Amino acid sequence: MSETEIRALITLIEDPDEGVYNQVRQRIVSLGDHVVPVLERAWEYDDLGDLFRNRIEDLLHTIHYGQVTDRLKAWRDGGCEDLLEGALIISRYRYPDLDEHKVKARLAAIRQDIWLELNDHLTAFEKVRVFNHIFFQVHGFKGNKRNYHAPQNSYINEVLDSRTGNPLSLAIIYQVIAEDLGLPLRGVNLPNHFVLAYLDEDSIGGTDSAQHAEENVLFYINAFSQGDILGRNEINEFLQKLQIEPRPSYYTPCTNRDIIRRQLNNLANSYQKMGDTERQEDLEKLRDLLGGPEE
Repeated sequence: MSETEIRALITLIEDPDEGVYNQVRQRIVSLGDHVVPVLERAWEYDDLGDLFRNRIEDLLHTIHYGQVTDRLKAWRDGGCEDLLEGALIISRYRYPDLDEHKVKARLAAIRQDIWLELNDHLTAFEKVRVFNHIFFQVHGFKGNKRNYHAPQNSYINEVLDSRTGNPLSLAIIYQVIAEDLGLPLRGVNLPNHFVLAYLDEDSIGGTDSAQHAEENVLFYINAFSQGDILGRNEINEFLQKLQIEPRPSYYTPCTNRDIIRRQLNNLANSYQKMGDTERQEDLEKLRDLLGGPEE
């Protein structure tokens, strides 16, 4: 369909008849990416009424949400192997024009700074100390304790911009960089918190393989607290404070799918606290595409 034909179709969305609008809407949405620039230009016209603008916004959101949904399904069906890809898909929900190359370049710059200070003769603890120094002291990442539940704490592009995030988003960035450096770090899905496990290097079978046995975990890292190193006793104490019974999943790495599922759940809760039910429902639907939590 030519741009002239698309523009003619768009003019019909102002029809007050909901039946007519729904038919036109379905046709426009079916055109996908091709129609987005034309819709955006139409929205900028000064002499358009509120009904027309609102319907254009609805169309743009529907098309964009469909793209995010399709991409998340493809990531899920592909085995959820790339954690960064999953996190970028979630950022795309809020930032349709996100420059993913810019995000990857920033991550690569941090990775390079850490790589320059690492060597094969360092112990696991020493490698983490080097990583923590570059990540937290040099690049200034920190937990956002003042505005903990804000949605921007969950989008990795925002976290890279502000250098502040929640336990999960900081751990995602930490893990992505660590994996690129060949460090055996994986996320651990604690209740009300999220930490990383440093694994025995000989136990690694893949970036998103089945959960590793607890005996393969050398220690834990709290990315929300400047990379503090924790042992099993600290995890036990944390669970005792919450009055939660221990279970194996609180001590062993979770999958990339569960990490992104939790990210979506965090965002849904953030928008719920803000009273933004539309975004809350969007994110809950995306979360549910990934199925239930793994035990």
